[in-house]
Amino acid sequence: MAFCTAGGTFDPVELWSVREPSASYLSRLENGERALDRRSLVVALANALEVAPSEITGAAAPGSSDEDRSLNGVRLALLAVSVGEPAGEVVPIEALRARVAELLDDQKDCRAVEVGQALPGLIRDLHATLGAGRDVAAVLKLLTLTHVQGTQAWLMDVGANLDLAWQAATLASTAAEQVDDRPTLAVSAFGTAFGLLGAGAFDLAARTVSTADPGTATPEAMQAAGMLSLTSSLVAAARGNESERSAALDHAADLAARTGEGNALWFGFGPSNVGVWRMSVALESGDHAEAARIATTVHPDALPSQTRRSAYFREYGRALAHLPRRTDEAVMMLRRAEQLSPTRIHRHPFMRSILAELLTKAKRDGVGRELRGMAYRAGLHV
Repeated sequence: MAFCTAGGTFDPVELWSVREPSASYLSRLENGERALDRRSLVVALANALEVAPSEITGAAAPGSSDEDRSLNGVRLALLAVSVGEPAGEVVPIEALRARVAELLDDQKDCRAVEVGQALPGLIRDLHATLGAGRDVAAVLKLLTLTHVQGTQAWLMDVGANLDLAWQAATLASTAAEQVDDRPTLAVSAFGTAFGLLGAGAFDLAARTVSTADPGTATPEAMQAAGMLSLTSSLVAAARGNESERSAALDHAADLAARTGEGNALWFGFGPSNVGVWRMSVALESGDHAEAARIATTVHPDALPSQTRRSAYFREYGRALAHLPRRTDEAVMMLRRAEQLSPTRIHRHPFMRSILAELLTKAKRDGVGRELRGMAYRAGLHV
């Protein structure tokens, strides 16, 4: 039985005790009365049904947006470089650096259309330049950065198949392993861990982040180490390891206090971003009230990018959606996230699931109209 991303919130005890979900239980999923918005719950249900997690979450429904039109070009570029036929141009290293910086700035500022249009040519040219033996070490670093912070991040934002994003993470890993640079290896580990998280391979993700060590000798290395600690905390939450989760968050907070707000390697690491990650980790642990409380301590205007600000409002909305009598506030927060980054609401399986559940609760008032508009733009039936 195939599931769309519309669903509802599982009681963790109920879910983990399920071996063969009843017809009524599955019906609540399909009717949008329950939202699947935690990795651990998705994996638990996938295990109960003996299917892959991607069969539960699925991908966003195809559409005719500019992002969809760019997706095939990105797919073809990844296929071409995977078989050693990039069909790109050999480009001077300074020109490549400028193009990579522009693309990653666009990704950071939620300009998904521009990123999708630029990615295929940049992927091909980076790999063609590497194949020509030009500035090999510098190109390998740019490839790692581009495939994690650009290709993989964009593919996840637009709801592409998880295997395609994994292909980008694998290309980044291959590049990083050829260059002796600890921050570059940390970027690769970050991308690999997120690919493994999406596939439900939590133990592998934990080992990946634990073996990467960028050190703390430079501000760049310190920010990379902080991002790995944040990733470790999310993995620990998915695994249900509370002590490891808290220790990793505390370590990241200590590093952020030393670095201040930064954007080394386009991570946007700093105290404000740690606050947003604390929200995400609390949500993954099922503590919605705690996530909402943390949100009141974070100043979204201090976040270093539009991507992080959209994440703040999205996670705040996710938290409020699970709390009694907070539906209207949840819708308003999700609407603010949508205004900043439409794809991160329309295409993310967790968010489509949350919208579907909220539709079952919302009244036909002004907020209800806002909700139905978001749900419609996300491809849900309203």
